[in-house]
Amino acid sequence: MSEVKAYGAADSKADLKEIKIERRVIQPRDVKIKITYCGVCHSDIHTVRNDWGGSKYPVVPGHEIIGKVLEIGNEVENIKVGDTVGVGCMVDSCRECEPCKQDLEQFCEQGMVGTYNGRDKHLGGHTFGGYSEEIVVDNYYVLRVPENLDENAVAPLLCAGITTFSPLNHWKVSKGDKVGVIGLGGLGHMGIKFAHAMGAHVVMITTSPGKAEDAKRLGADEVLISKDTDAMKKHANSFDFLLNTVPVGHDINPYLSLLKIDATMCMVGAVEPLEAVHGGSLIMGRKNVAGSLIGGIKETQEMLDFCGEHNIVSDIEMIDMHTINEAYERVVDGDVKYRFVIDMESLRN
Repeated sequence: MSEVKAYGAADSKADLKEIKIERRVIQPRDVKIKITYCGVCHSDIHTVRNDWGGSKYPVVPGHEIIGKVLEIGNEVENIKVGDTVGVGCMVDSCRECEPCKQDLEQFCEQGMVGTYNGRDKHLGGHTFGGYSEEIVVDNYYVLRVPENLDENAVAPLLCAGITTFSPLNHWKVSKGDKVGVIGLGGLGHMGIKFAHAMGAHVVMITTSPGKAEDAKRLGADEVLISKDTDAMKKHANSFDFLLNTVPVGHDINPYLSLLKIDATMCMVGAVEPLEAVHGGSLIMGRKNVAGSLIGGIKETQEMLDFCGEHNIVSDIEMIDMHTINEAYERVVDGDVKYRFVIDMESLRN
């Protein structure tokens, strides 16, 4: 084992601070990575603060990891020392159940192993994430980063990117479709970029008129203010797909009225109870409400390749590691456009 510097929280009330953690000696199929950039996801904050329950301490968050390969095991074939690679939300799964066999490791029936706060099969205890100098990962879960993209702005693609790409891809959004993206934040801004690149007519749906200009800059063709009753009526029964990125429980009934017959609204933001859904909103139009969780390794690589082809990255603000606690408060307050990314060299200095 080797000891590396990291930033972690000792309990749900504690600030993140510098600690030491252990990384395993590489196994034949492992890759050791020097972490250069790590995105800040709202899930990091929820886990640190135990908002969802079950957090294991110390928590070392970070599952939007970009880095350089330092060392590879003797059975690793498609990755070499010096490569720029990524690691997303998971670092292991059983690879034997039906979801794993279908490249849906995020739904592993044995439980995927999260990049942080998952069950560490090698060292025991729980996994530590990307707010650290280095990480050791099975090569199967290591992703190739297109050379034409800015590495720092690629980091959030490994969670916010795949979280929004996967449902758009699964429901086969294509040229000419009318797609609504509900909520303009870390997820929503990626949803707009992807839907636009797929050729859809993109409508940003928001409660905030002040976000209209930015939404159009990101690729939205129209902006629909959901509080405007007349505007909502004009768009009724016209959407082929809705991507709902709102991160808290809310009333989805008004959005269901926007869907065409047989169309779907996919939830990707609210990991908590929603307000009651009126059955008539579904029955009168055979409408669907669905959910989606990140994506499998194969699809995540497809997403990165798509980003390379279309020159898509996240809009980011770079921060130093020692400002992470202030950054958390700004995320909670919605004061970031649209993702923070940590320059991990600041942890080494």
